[in-house]
Amino acid sequence: MKWQGLCVLFAVVVQIILGQKIGDPYKILGVHRRAALPEIRKAYRQLAKEWHPDKNEDPNAESRFVEIKQAYELLTDTERRQAYDLYGITNEDDHMYKKRHDYSQYARYSNDPFEYFSTHFRTQDQDITLFHKLSVTARHFENNILEKSVHTPALVLFYTDWCFDCVRAAAAWRRLVQALQPLGVTLATVHAGHEAALVRRLGLHGVPSLTLALDKQVYIYKEALSSVPKILEFIRWKFPYKLVRSLTDANVDSFVNDFEDNKVKALIFEERQSIRLRYLITAFHYRDRVSFAFVDITSWDTQNTSARYKVQRSMDTMVLLKEDSAEPAATVSTTEIPTQTLRQLIEANQMLTLPRLSSQSVLDTVCPIEWRASRRRLCCVLIARDAHTHAHSLAQLRTLARRAPERIRYAYVYAHAQPDFVHALANGSGIDMTTLEHRIVVIWRREAARIHYEWLNETWPTCVKCHPDELEEGGARGEEALRYHERLNETKRALEQLVKRLLRPTEIVAYETRVQELVDEAAAGAVWRAVSRLCEWSERAFSALRTHHALSALSVLGTVALVLAAGYFMAYLIRVEEESVQRQKEERRRQNGAKRNNNETQPEMRLHEMRAEKYNGLVRLQKPGCRTIVLLVDMQSRVQLLSKFHKIVWPYRKNKTLTFAYLCVERNVEWFRRVLQLSLGGGELRVNARNCVGTVLALNPHRKYFCIYHAKHPECTKPHKRMSRMTVSLGGRAADPEAGAFIGFTTDPDSSDEDHYDPPLLLQENLLDGLENWLDRLFEGSTHRYYVNYWPDMTTK
Repeated sequence: MKWQGLCVLFAVVVQIILGQKIGDPYKILGVHRRAALPEIRKAYRQLAKEWHPDKNEDPNAESRFVEIKQAYELLTDTERRQAYDLYGITNEDDHMYKKRHDYSQYARYSNDPFEYFSTHFRTQDQDITLFHKLSVTARHFENNILEKSVHTPALVLFYTDWCFDCVRAAAAWRRLVQALQPLGVTLATVHAGHEAALVRRLGLHGVPSLTLALDKQVYIYKEALSSVPKILEFIRWKFPYKLVRSLTDANVDSFVNDFEDNKVKALIFEERQSIRLRYLITAFHYRDRVSFAFVDITSWDTQNTSARYKVQRSMDTMVLLKEDSAEPAATVSTTEIPTQTLRQLIEANQMLTLPRLSSQSVLDTVCPIEWRASRRRLCCVLIARDAHTHAHSLAQLRTLARRAPERIRYAYVYAHAQPDFVHALANGSGIDMTTLEHRIVVIWRREAARIHYEWLNETWPTCVKCHPDELEEGGARGEEALRYHERLNETKRALEQLVKRLLRPTEIVAYETRVQELVDEAAAGAVWRAVSRLCEWSERAFSALRTHHALSALSVLGTVALVLAAGYFMAYLIRVEEESVQRQKEERRRQNGAKRNNNETQPEMRLHEMRAEKYNGLVRLQKPGCRTIVLLVDMQSRVQLLSKFHKIVWPYRKNKTLTFAYLCVERNVEWFRRVLQLSLGGGELRVNARNCVGTVLALNPHRKYFCIYHAKHPECTKPHKRMSRMTVSLGGRAADPEAGAFIGFTTDPDSSDEDHYDPPLLLQENLLDGLENWLDRLFEGSTHRYYVNYWPDMTTK
């Protein structure tokens, strides 16, 4: 036992050190918010004895004991209790204000040349000390301001210390604080330099930046902060669309008689065309409990509604309606209703007389948790099918709810809307689901997920055959109606006796079960939310078009649309004209009877004849990086070799750096001999014109070298030893008159040696068989290059 107590103490210390958040400490200890310290201590001692793990075998006793301990420590600490009451802070390290920086040093500039500026900025309109007073941390912004923005909108200004724009915005910020803080809007500032991560996460690009936190969304105000009315209009437009419904004499009855949404109705009467921002903020705060509507009493189609609720024209009026719409539940009328008065009135009447358990928050409000048996709170719930079928039953139950004591609440639930909740009650007591309709269950919520309950033995009576007038009190009744009222009175007495018995502290409730959270019946699906958002955008756009500011926007949009239409029309005419011209060309081709195949549509490749007139253009004047591929032919082999050469070089036709040509050796063999002679370093060289046929030269005019292909060239033969000997002969035997024999252009019988290689006989059609492979090596750069000092002239003979 002693060891277990030490473990519990250790768990308490660890959870306090880690800063684990707790719920509402007042609810945990079961005391009200104005409870004095002795009352808090008394409640703590009772709870500690009951939930101490040494005395309570409940598996949740340890966590419950730690929660009670934390709640007691928070409420007995004056500063922490005040922080929780004002800002909802439960942890010491989650304080609203960050660690303060010493800004007093900025005021001590007695000998500083910037003293004039500092004293100038310390005027009331440009004093930024208000920024520091309202400064919060990023943690507080995310855990408190953003979380509470579901019901309380918040304006957050991002600033830095030495920011002249922030200084100029100080006056506007002060007016915003004075205007919006009394209306219930949270106003805070964040130092952008100290909270850079938050600034990046929100996508802010400069300071000062004003943001609005609303319903866990952050909206950035992108205009100048000097105009307070524009900021207020920005806030108004960010509230949910149709948060407050506009009423006239035509639709007022449908609004005040429809309580299927399980909300109290609030009517705001003003002599204005739009509702004030203070009422809009209040409507947003209580939108889950109260449905707001606005009535413009200056309009001619709202006179009957104003007279119906006796509204004075010179004052703002709020009327709260419950199920009995003929008699308002509360009314307040003054020149400008204070926000505190609005909230006090709504807090006292935020639930219907007989509410429906339509969500978990409604269940928590109607049936609050009370773990102490001496102060248990009971909730009598009718299992119903729908409001129309059980209208009279709900009306009779509503009469009991009006005169119920403080610890007794009445409600009803739809079995089809909350199936898990109803099934848990039926399974825990062993009752058939089909017999639950018209049954009343009395619930005591001891914990959030665990309830104690007991069924009323009698079913709540209904009279299907009775006329509605017979069911009213004081009306003429038939025999069936008399029997119905007798059963109803007996059921009421049985219910009162059951409730009186269960209120005793020593009385044990018959059944116990665990329940899940109730389904939120007002929550819309994804498709419905998308449709609603689309309708909202369209209606907002339509309403914006009716304003004076929309005229200029419409003019600009109309001009842009006209320009685009004219441009499209001109493009259409041009396209029609081009199509007409194209059709005429096609028709002209068909009329001419031209028959072309697919090859004719492909790019052409020209073979130039290299002669004296074209020599400069093909060789000497070629641009750097360009090459000329020249085939040597004679008149006998010209047709056959040119056709094969054209086919081989066809894949390279699109290469703009290549030019293809042919050379007739009968007329220009002297030029070819001079090129070979220059590449070998001079000396005499005999060339046989017939042996030159089939030779291909790849000339690089700018770099002054050429590569050569021939069937007898050593680069094309497998014995590569001839290539090395060719290199030696080029380098060391340049003066030998027989030096040209290695290429095979001479027919001298004395040019052979012991290693002479006699190539096979080559036919004319086989001279270009190895050209394709040679071209591949040429473009790879692996062929041998022969350099010349200059390109020799080509004679005209």
